[in-house]
Amino acid sequence: MELYNYEKKHLRVVRNVSSECTLFLRKNEDFPLDGPCEIALYGNGVRRTIKGGTGSGEVNSRFSISIEKGLLNEGFKITTNSWLDRYDDVFEKATEEFYESVRRTAREHHTLAVMEAMGKVMPEPEYSFPIEKKGEVAIYVLSRISGEGSDREAEKGDILLTDTEIRDILDINSKYPKFMLVLNVGGPVDLSPLDEVENIFLLSQLGVVTGKTLAEVLTGKAYPSGKLTTTWTRWSDYSSIGDFGGRDDTYYKEGIYVGYRYFDSVGKEPMFPFGFGLSYAEFKIKDVKTDLSGSCVTIKCNVENTGKHPGKEVVQAYVAVPDGRLDQPYQTLAAFAKTDEIKPGESTETELSFDIKSLAGYDRENARFVLEKGDYAVLVGNSSRDTKVSAVITLEDDIITKEVYNCIGDGGVHDFVPHDKPKLIIPGRVKKFVLSPESIEVEKVNYDSEYEIDPFVNNMDNVELAYMNVGAFSPIGNVSSVIGDAGINVAGAAGQTANALSEDDFPVLVMADGPAGLRLSRQYYRDSRGVHQIGLGVPESFENLMPKPVMAFLRLKAKLPVKHRVYDQYATAIPIGTAIAQSFNTELAEKLGDIVGAEMERFGVDLWLAPALNIHRDIRCGRNFEYFSEDPLISGKFAAAITRGVQSHKGCGTTIKHYAANNQETNRYNSNSHVSERAMREIYLRGFEICVKESQPLAVMTSYNLLNNRHTSESRSLIEEILRCEFGFEGIVMTDWIVMGGTFDKSSKYRGPKASLIAAAGGDLVMPGSRDDVKDILKGIDTGRVTRKQLLINATRVYRMAKKCE
Repeated sequence: MELYNYEKKHLRVVRNVSSECTLFLRKNEDFPLDGPCEIALYGNGVRRTIKGGTGSGEVNSRFSISIEKGLLNEGFKITTNSWLDRYDDVFEKATEEFYESVRRTAREHHTLAVMEAMGKVMPEPEYSFPIEKKGEVAIYVLSRISGEGSDREAEKGDILLTDTEIRDILDINSKYPKFMLVLNVGGPVDLSPLDEVENIFLLSQLGVVTGKTLAEVLTGKAYPSGKLTTTWTRWSDYSSIGDFGGRDDTYYKEGIYVGYRYFDSVGKEPMFPFGFGLSYAEFKIKDVKTDLSGSCVTIKCNVENTGKHPGKEVVQAYVAVPDGRLDQPYQTLAAFAKTDEIKPGESTETELSFDIKSLAGYDRENARFVLEKGDYAVLVGNSSRDTKVSAVITLEDDIITKEVYNCIGDGGVHDFVPHDKPKLIIPGRVKKFVLSPESIEVEKVNYDSEYEIDPFVNNMDNVELAYMNVGAFSPIGNVSSVIGDAGINVAGAAGQTANALSEDDFPVLVMADGPAGLRLSRQYYRDSRGVHQIGLGVPESFENLMPKPVMAFLRLKAKLPVKHRVYDQYATAIPIGTAIAQSFNTELAEKLGDIVGAEMERFGVDLWLAPALNIHRDIRCGRNFEYFSEDPLISGKFAAAITRGVQSHKGCGTTIKHYAANNQETNRYNSNSHVSERAMREIYLRGFEICVKESQPLAVMTSYNLLNNRHTSESRSLIEEILRCEFGFEGIVMTDWIVMGGTFDKSSKYRGPKASLIAAAGGDLVMPGSRDDVKDILKGIDTGRVTRKQLLINATRVYRMAKKCE
């Protein structure tokens, strides 16, 4: 198997940076090892190592390196093959039982098994094998997978450990002198039964190099330097204030108190706090100096490596905003910076900065962002629970930073307000500043700008305009469009814009799924009818759930000889979104975006349907692995960095998603998120704003869900007033992959979105497109639901974007 040069180059980059995405939750001095040795391997992730989640996050890479293979390649000798073989037998039997239960449920619901099972995860089976000590070093690999279409459950084998896992991990821990628990997971697992385990390593899911990275960390060739972007603790500690998983309605009653904002503000101590992470090295942050210039806060400090190994540290700055008319969290992340490598005994100066305007709270009563008077304490450290006050900035009067108007609604929720918030103790000898109101100019938004229609588009008739407002669709339609395989020009692409006109006049935009790399067919051939993928043509996680006659036909077809030249499309599977953010290194994220952009250029893809930056509101969300963090600053910064990397390639762009309040997979097509305007603006929209202002992605994808009783794709307030007018977004807006009358449960409380109302809201593209969408837009023109002028505006945006990406 000879790799192309681009594959070798991209694999080198991923391998060189992947350890930065990993971290220790606990460690002693037993690791790193002196070198490869005999090693006992246990756990479900040794051979079935998970490189990423399921659904649109799957990447059809040429190969991926399991932990077993990675250790063997490094020179380790595995002593527990018999245990691993016995586990394989148990797993295969449990898998077939799981698939049969899905098929049975699908028959009861009169649905396809592949749709019934989308995102569902088989709970880890229970079993009992003897643990026989075989050597001095043991690793237990705990894997969990989740994906698009279903949420995680607080049950054994998912968020909770099984009885078997607890028993075996503790038994192995007691028998082996050196033991490490390795977490090959996309999100938190309740580790509270494992207090005795001294080495817990969060490997995460790192794409194609996952197994290789663990091998290099074990031997000290690489070292972890990540930090948690989501709070990890026992399941019972997480907030239950807001709803989650409601079939029709979900009320975000926790307001702005998400993640560490909740834990810090109610005085609850998590097991592993936001921003926490251990490395082989030990660090000390000292000589912290804070300065204020206008409204910009600059922090300089020295970071010393006091340990025995080289490493990198992350310096984090938080601000405790004073309570006024608006209640405030105990602290809010304001900035972060990662050092370069620091050798033992050496130190380096690190600088980070932020604009205090970014901490303004949203005052819904007066429709404005405001910094209320009082003392703003700046805290600096290496995690949210390990900081010291470095300065206090005093505001003697309220300062308005931005005037907008309320356009989201209150969602019918009353936001939670914490009582008895822990009091921050400010040292007497700390640097103090007074912020001058003149240093901040009030930002006022123009909501009345006109959009110039292109003369070429202006000549189109209504039918042509209707086609230009939807994606290119197959006349017969099929499930492949729903699961993101509707490519015409590029095999395995998720979709593309319509080519009802000559492509010379109106070029198409080709879109590929993500977000852990490009999801395309590995191989294809081309003939007079277009491109045709080679192989089964369905995601690996769906193969056992497709109708048997269909799979039989696809397998037979895949065996047929191809009479045309075969082309390869091997894409690189990069780390999942959460892992990338755990690096706290935006330069790293930009490098990974550059890999994707280079492969987009190579394969003819214009828009990557990524990155995804929804907030980790609840650890049960099935797609959290795609998303970056529970914090909007992290989310926005990493989405922007990846976008810069992709868009450094001419004609290539990102599509940031899912806009907005898309925080569960349960009934995702028709679920109604009820969220206050303040929570939306401070938590759920802020990451999108940061990304737009720092990187100007070429596209934005709306979410399936409703927000305060209206589908996000039909919300002119979200698309025009906030995204375009307030954030300054210049690109195109598309829907997530909907099929009118096809993907929406007719028994749901709320109807599905309509193409005419999407277009009227300023949505430029209904994807992946269908004949029904075209008909609905034409009907909408006749009934007044959408104007010809708005269709002209939408088509102009798509036309100009297509020309830009040529």
